[in-house]
Amino acid sequence: MDVTLEIENYIASQPAQKRDDLQTLHEVILRLNPGCKLWFLDGRNPEGKVVSNPNIGYGLRTINYADGKTKDFYQIGLSANNSGISVYILGLEDKTYLPDTYGKTIGKANVTGYCIKFKKLADINLDTLEAAIRDGVTHR
Repeated sequence: MDVTLEIENYIASQPAQKRDDLQTLHEVILRLNPGCKLWFLDGRNPEGKVVSNPNIGYGLRTINYADGKTKDFYQIGLSANNSGISVYILGLEDKTYLPDTYGKTIGKANVTGYCIKFKKLADINLDTLEAAIRDGVTHR
């Protein structure tokens, strides 16, 4: 299936409020990272077992492992979860950067070294989230 269609189906499958929030965030991320590579991970491992929530990915970064192997992956991730929505900002080496820079101004969200998790979009400052996403997009 085409990745764009998988993303549309995933967003459409969510309850109304979460669906609207995911659609808004999808549009925001595409605006901040136009023409980016799109990913859709259904949350299943190679054996078909569900190991995570489905994720929409945006952009392209290369992960370098200690053994010298590399793997292409996305820069920004978006996922619905049981308690709300998670935005993943990957590739920032300083794991204190997101919480120190955005934790106090984003609103009702849990901010870790690579994830901003919140119940609904209305609970957070969207301008602050956009700034954090821009940081993730420009960090390559």
